Amino acid sequence: MTASRRLLSVAALLALFTYASVGTDAARRQDHEPSRHSLAGQLLVATPDLQDPNFSQTVVYLVHHDQSGAMGLVLNRVLGSGPLDKVLEGLGMPSNGAADLELRVHYGGPVEPARGFMLHSPDYRGADTVVLSDLVALTASPGILQDIAAGKGPRRSLFALGYAGWGPEQLEGELAAGAWVVVEPDEALLFDEHSETKWQRAFDRRGIDL
Repeated sequence: MTASRRLLSVAALLALFTYASVGTDAARRQDHEPSRHSLAGQLLVATPDLQDPNFSQTVVYLVHHDQSGAMGLVLNRVLGSGPLDKVLEGLGMPSNGAADLELRVHYGGPVEPARGFMLHSPDYRGADTVVLSDLVALTASPGILQDIAAGKGPRRSLFALGYAGWGPEQLEGELAAGAWVVVEPDEALLFDEHSETKWQRAFDRRGIDL
């Protein structure tokens, strides 16, 4: 059974589902502490030289990058899925008619794997939403799940557990060593469900001026 078809139990989803402020805090800090060399908003695409199993053939959206380090979310590894109504009930929230909806859960990275992040199109704005670009925003409140269930959520979204983190100069060193290439994102690479082809599609865009 492939990862994209694996069903996560409701208990497993609830055990993992803890929204975090780290993503939105980092995104806001990016606005206040800009770096001339910031890659925030870009995609990191692992090269074949990167053999770390945490990141082999991954595509990472960089939420934050400055002198203090970097934070991103892996876009192309699906852990499984589970019923959205059961997740909402487990959080003590009304299901809002979400009986037929599933929450698809992605591996966001190896750091703090119990923390959840919702990357989504910027048409949705919650109280704590941070708009990162014309293509993408980040929300760290579980209220977005209620809105999705009620048909009032973002047009496109990706839910991830955990994140990828780099300390000062760590990402720069990996880039210099040829572990990553940087490409411009588009909506398909960010949000489509074809995870199995996303790395190749992103890697094929290296060197292309979009």
